[in-house]
Amino acid sequence: MTERGSNPISPRTDDEMKHELEGHLRSGRPTHVEEASDPEPPADDDIRVDPGGPVPPPGEERDRARAEAEADSLRLELARHLDRTAFPADRRSVLEALEAHHAPDPVLEAARSLPEDGTYTNVTEIVEALGHRPAR
Repeated sequence: MTERGSNPISPRTDDEMKHELEGHLRSGRPTHVEEASDPEPPADDDIRVDPGGPVPPPGEERDRARAEAEADSLRLELARHLDRTAFPADRRSVLEALEAHHAPDPVLEAARSLPEDGTYTNVTEIVEALGHRPAR
């Protein structure tokens, strides 16, 4: 018999719990006796929802949500590769800082399209200068 240390469950209770769970662990599905306790399977006419994310809103809202997601993604990537000490920055210094921090090519490509005469005090201003609206 093995030492259980500070386990508050007695060996007998532990064995009983294992026995109760054995069917569930082996089958990989619920083992309820009462059918009402089991989750109901999806019906043929149920709307299929992608488990990878939320259901996108219709039309214009979906486009706005996509644009905001792209802006957020760009903002995050820029923030990962630009130190606070890089600001205020112009186009050339933004590109130099991104290259020095090995930013991914899509981020560098976006920064290359910054206006030549702009000066930016933070990442949000860079994202706005690239034509993305600020998040609401």
